[in-house]
Amino acid sequence: MGDRSERASVKHRRRTTIAGDAAGAQAKRGGAAETLSGQVKEKEHRHETPANKHKHHSDAGDDGFSCHKLQESLLSSNSGYSNYRGILNWCVVMLVLSNARLVLENLIKYGILVDPIQIISLFLKDPYSWPALCLIIVSNVFIMAALYIERKLSVGTISEGTGTFLHCTNLAALLFVPAGTVLSLSSMTPVGGVVALSVFTILFLKLYSYRDVNKWCREIRHAKARTLSRSHSCPSVHKANGTAGYTHVTFPGNLTHRDIYYFIFAPTLCYELNFPRSPRIRKRFLLRRLLEMLFLMQLMIGLIQQWMVPTIQNSMKPFQEMDFSRIVERLLKLAVPNHFIWLIFFYWYFHSSMNFIAELMQFGDREFYRDWWNSETIPYFWSNWNIPVHKWCLRHFYKPMLVKGVNKFAAQLAVFFLSAFFHEYLVSVPLKMFRLWAFLGMMAQIPLAYFVGRFLRGNYGNAAVWMSLIIGQPVAVLMYVHDYYVLHYGSASESVTA
Repeated sequence: MGDRSERASVKHRRRTTIAGDAAGAQAKRGGAAETLSGQVKEKEHRHETPANKHKHHSDAGDDGFSCHKLQESLLSSNSGYSNYRGILNWCVVMLVLSNARLVLENLIKYGILVDPIQIISLFLKDPYSWPALCLIIVSNVFIMAALYIERKLSVGTISEGTGTFLHCTNLAALLFVPAGTVLSLSSMTPVGGVVALSVFTILFLKLYSYRDVNKWCREIRHAKARTLSRSHSCPSVHKANGTAGYTHVTFPGNLTHRDIYYFIFAPTLCYELNFPRSPRIRKRFLLRRLLEMLFLMQLMIGLIQQWMVPTIQNSMKPFQEMDFSRIVERLLKLAVPNHFIWLIFFYWYFHSSMNFIAELMQFGDREFYRDWWNSETIPYFWSNWNIPVHKWCLRHFYKPMLVKGVNKFAAQLAVFFLSAFFHEYLVSVPLKMFRLWAFLGMMAQIPLAYFVGRFLRGNYGNAAVWMSLIIGQPVAVLMYVHDYYVLHYGSASESVTA
């Protein structure tokens, strides 16, 4: 019994000793590690120099005391900075102040020249004849002719050759009949002539598109008939133009009075069987556009009477005496008000008026212009400032020429030539004089486009576009106005000193 308890006591002591030895060994290893770490730190501390001490202190304080980093100046192109709102506001303030001086100088020099009654008399020199309005009413004859020619073609009463001849005759009459009327009637004023010829030019482009689209539909119908297709309709979009329920219109169901007159009044030059439609008429939007139209119209008339007319009258003497330095000074002086009026006209016509008509007719496509003010090349400007005309030229003139094998450069020249013709047509015929300034100004865009595209880029190209707008074609238009004044009033009026 005693031996057993003694052996148990010895065994317990042995286990305790083993555990204690293990703990001691672990503690010894930990102590050795701490001793080694301490020796390394002591050695590093012993070998640390003043330079090393300064380096450690600098690394620790970089985030707290650094005030520089790698960056560009704000006005550098590589900075990525684009918030120039303050500079834009400064430009607006300077523009207002500089033009306020011109307005004050004009009022002191000439007094108030704005007279709305005088503008009305330009349209109605003879209040009992109203030649421009009568000419516009007569345009319905050409619209009906286009509709009935298409109806005859759709049922096969006349051949395609006969239909093409009749359409060409109708389109030619759209250009020559109003031009002959304006030139022959002494009661037709220049302003009335411009309005009438503008309406007929728009009708010419619209009816040309109307003829083309219906011809394409007939070709598709004949192709499907040859392949025994069950559908004889022209593919189109999902909404209709002018119908109460916006049902899908197919050819020849589109050949109605309602359809063609919806297209005639719609703010587009390209015909479709089914136009995109807006769901409702927004009355507030419509009212805002109407107020803009009325206000901007009065503003343009006031600027013409108060600013442009006196400047034009004062420019007669330098032109008659061929004083080139004074001519350049007068042209530059005329270019500024002309450019302002052109900008106001752009907003009045392409935004206020066309949106008003589109909203009233629930016409869905409101892309009447794009960001032409950011143009860095001349072609970009002409492709984006007047989208309805650009779409017409692309769809009915440029692409058909490419299909026929004409190269791109020749097709582009043809587009510029067509545009130059209509510019000259709308200016020379109402003024009843032919100087070709508008035609030459438009054709001069071709070498200018090459020069800007070849040598100028970015902001420089955009500045060149703006310069061409300010002193390019507006100068040609002003030369027409000046020549008109010299031709009709030069001998009767005395030049006022500037």
